[in-house]
Amino acid sequence: MDSRQLRYFAAIHDAGSLSAAAAAEHVAVSALSYHLANLESELGVTLFSRKPRGLAPTAAGRRLYTHARAVLRAIDDARTDLSAAREGVSGEVSIGLAYSAVKAIGLELARRVLTDHPSLRLVLTESLSGTTLLHLQSVDVDLALVYNPPPTPLLDCTPLLEERMVLLGRPDIVGDRPDPITVAEVLDLPIILLRQGVSARALMEDSALLRKLESRARLQMNSVQAIGAALTEGLGCAIGTDLFMRERLQAGDIVSRPIIEPTLHRTLYLCQLTDRPPTVAREVMHALITELVFKAVADGTWKATPIAPARVRRPG
Repeated sequence: MDSRQLRYFAAIHDAGSLSAAAAAEHVAVSALSYHLANLESELGVTLFSRKPRGLAPTAAGRRLYTHARAVLRAIDDARTDLSAAREGVSGEVSIGLAYSAVKAIGLELARRVLTDHPSLRLVLTESLSGTTLLHLQSVDVDLALVYNPPPTPLLDCTPLLEERMVLLGRPDIVGDRPDPITVAEVLDLPIILLRQGVSARALMEDSALLRKLESRARLQMNSVQAIGAALTEGLGCAIGTDLFMRERLQAGDIVSRPIIEPTLHRTLYLCQLTDRPPTVAREVMHALITELVFKAVADGTWKATPIAPARVRRPG
């Protein structure tokens, strides 16, 4: 098995047919068919099932595709990194940002890359925190800002800040006083929960309380915009941060109240995969993202407590 076989295999997987893959790779169909046959023979598995209108990956083909993408990405990283070391920061870096992170630093991150690193191509992906983690684990992004990632040796995670959670909703739902509200009182309210797979963990670090909230939630939504509209319409209340619903708070559509007994927190980490070798471009972006997060906290854009290097800890 070599990199050319893996590249041809990935092209067939992406295109869904030998002819389309051959056109994309600028090679003959017979050449692709030859390399695919050799690869299947070497591995002792069938990678694609033949359909009337193309090829569909088998279970073995889908698993190999995951490995092939990681290998091909590592080869591209090595080529780009050596070029960057010779010519300056260049190539492509993909960053996954949780929704709140986009609001706080997304625009400034794009501006700084265009100004300071004109040869660097930046790809920004916004998603819910748990989905951002999945993008990182599948090598769709190189770096990711994630809340409360699970403890695992597969991730290298640097904690950057800690946010205190608040209750968000209309005054007629959560009360018209700015004073704190207890968790026990929150559990009696109509709760709307942002949840999408592992992103539920991103809401808070207290897993026992999270399970209680999930059992009491009137609505569970995977859309930040839908939750914002539901809060404005008085369909319920949600636990989040002031940054999470900043525009609706500023417009006066909803209010926020601190939560106590206990106070609820979540921690933001900058994560990358441990098994990927470092590159100049990723190191530059890691430093820039860290700088912008701390700057957003310092100027009040991000209401949070920065985590100094002395307080660094692994997630969990």
